[in-house]
Amino acid sequence: MHTLELAGRRVTIARAAVDDLPEIIALLADDVLGRDRESGRMEPYESAFARIDRDDSQSLIVARDGEGRAVATMQLTLIPSLSRGGATRLQIEAVRVDASMRGEGLGAALFAWAHDWGREHGAALAQLTTDTSRADAHRFYERLGYRASHVGFKLPL
Repeated sequence: MHTLELAGRRVTIARAAVDDLPEIIALLADDVLGRDRESGRMEPYESAFARIDRDDSQSLIVARDGEGRAVATMQLTLIPSLSRGGATRLQIEAVRVDASMRGEGLGAALFAWAHDWGREHGAALAQLTTDTSRADAHRFYERLGYRASHVGFKLPL
């Protein structure tokens, strides 16, 4: 567990446990896009969590405020690669910060922590994808130093 101090507010960051799933799913669903993508059925989430939790290259993160309430989440994945001289990439996905904590510096602090975590695990590059409609998120990522250097495509299977 790690602790962040944000303008007098303490937030702890830890690897998520199965008991955290309802709050994490609520964070994922509390979003214009997530509202239609997330479901009320726990079984698919529990199955996905089990796969994530047993994979050493994955870390599902939950951040909690001083009252123990989940206020942010993100999934970190280490991807070994032959490109870039065999560099390991840190993929950051499913980032959500509770509306009550936006603008408080939690997102930036969480990303700084994630970057440190990636470096500690041998990552040479951090990357993420974000929906093209998320203009506010794009500005946030650019403020952190990310550049929109690639075009991504998705295909439902």
